[in-house]
Amino acid sequence: MTADPQFKRGPLSDLRVLELGTLLAGPFCGQLLGDMGAEVIKIEPPGQGDPMRAWGRQKAGEPSLWWPVVARNKKAITLDMRQAEGQSVFKELVKDADFVLENFRPGTMEKWGCGFEELSKINPKLIMIRVSGYGQTGPYSHQAGFGAIGEAMGGLRYVVGDPSTPPSRMGISIGDELAATFACLGALSALHYREKTGRGQIVDSAIYEAVLAMMESLVTEFDKTGYIRERTGAILPNVAPSNVYKTSDGLVLIAANQDTVFGRLCEAMGQREWPKDERFVNHQARGANQKLLDGLIEAWTQTLTTREVLGLMDKFGVPAGQIYRAPEMLEDPHFKARDAIVKTQHPYFGELRMQNVAPKLSESPGGIRSSAPTELGEHNDEVYSRLLGYDAARLAALRSAKVI
Repeated sequence: MTADPQFKRGPLSDLRVLELGTLLAGPFCGQLLGDMGAEVIKIEPPGQGDPMRAWGRQKAGEPSLWWPVVARNKKAITLDMRQAEGQSVFKELVKDADFVLENFRPGTMEKWGCGFEELSKINPKLIMIRVSGYGQTGPYSHQAGFGAIGEAMGGLRYVVGDPSTPPSRMGISIGDELAATFACLGALSALHYREKTGRGQIVDSAIYEAVLAMMESLVTEFDKTGYIRERTGAILPNVAPSNVYKTSDGLVLIAANQDTVFGRLCEAMGQREWPKDERFVNHQARGANQKLLDGLIEAWTQTLTTREVLGLMDKFGVPAGQIYRAPEMLEDPHFKARDAIVKTQHPYFGELRMQNVAPKLSESPGGIRSSAPTELGEHNDEVYSRLLGYDAARLAALRSAKVI
């Protein structure tokens, strides 16, 4: 299939996003929209910029290696939203924008005279995406709320880690990224509503609620049974077998907790009688004997190499895999076949490899069209002249006043 020429740059290529805010919860939503083709104009304070420009692991004195990912497919302009003239310029940009994306503490945009009520008078079709720790309403809404706090409040931190240790964190900023992903879902839902009604609205994505949305039946289990989920390390209680097992030369993850799949695992292991054993006969029985079953499986996997175990699991149709790090991802043939990791060009680093756009669309796929802007205000002249018609004198005056 080939893309409709109208959407050759992605399915959202006819939409414009004004991205305010810093760090990750807002900008990751902007990345997702940009990956699908939207024109994302990132607005940063003059002389300051988004702290993400310096975050992540990099060699001393070199630019951030996180920024090229989260700021890809974006254009960078500077604008001082604290100045009245900056607010006036912003409102001019809002006239032809589809989305305003911000992740400031609630009330900040209103303090600048740029809350939804005022912006929607300028552009009734505007969709305002607001990402915050606690949401735009409620007794905690005014509080500072980073992703880590939302992860704790939403229930994730308590259940992550080994039961012998204090609550742990994921190795990524999952709270921010979940809030951004739900914000993107809300934005596209609001876009559909706008197509039917002509009216924009607010998308209110709270970090703690995005985390809570992923917590499965945690609340319901407590509500009806009083059960509180605890940290369980590599397993889920009563879901067996599904664990990490030692091999003779490494580790392998096997997930065979469904009855039919467990039967195939038993066949691969040469234990055809196990599915009839009262200890393992069904999901509930295996859950009750989880520790015993895991021990028996690991005693078998330790007699084989990782490659041998994975070969048998593939042969018998049992879900299994290795626990990948970046080196394994870069060498894996499946990653290569699906272009899950792509090579991009960067003005400073040259060739950079990073994750590709997900999900894949058959007719109007997204893609990485441009590298992250390296300079503050890199696209000032282009954006302000193209969208607002500012000439060189007007731009010079704004620079002199430190508005841009």
